[in-house]
Amino acid sequence: MAKAIYKITFLSAGRIYELYAREVQSSALWGFTEVADLLFDVNEGVVLDPTEERLKDEFGQTKRLHLPMQSIVRIEEVERKGSSAIRDAGSGEKVVTPFPIPSKPR
Repeated sequence: MAKAIYKITFLSAGRIYELYAREVQSSALWGFTEVADLLFDVNEGVVLDPTEERLKDEFGQTKRLHLPMQSIVRIEEVERKGSSAIRDAGSGEKVVTPFPIPSKPR
C-alpha cells in the first residue's frame, strides 16, 4: 500500500501556499502542526514550473515544517500529487514570478 499524500493549504505573509507532503501530525510544539517529507516535482527537462521551483528553493532543505494551527486553511488526503501553488490571499490569483526581461540600457 502506498503512503498517503496530503495537500496542505496555509497562509503566510499575505499569501496562500499549497504544498504536498507525506506526513502531517500534531507537533511537539504546542499550537503547531508538523508537516514532513515535502513533495516537489522533479523535472529534468526543458519545461520548468516557476512556482514549483520557487517553492523548492524556499522549502527544499526543510526537514519538518511547524505551522501555527491558526494559519492552516485546510489539510486534505489526496490520491496523487497535484501542482503546488502560491496564491494572493486577497484575490486568490496565482502568484507567478515571471522570467526577467532585459531592459534597455539608460
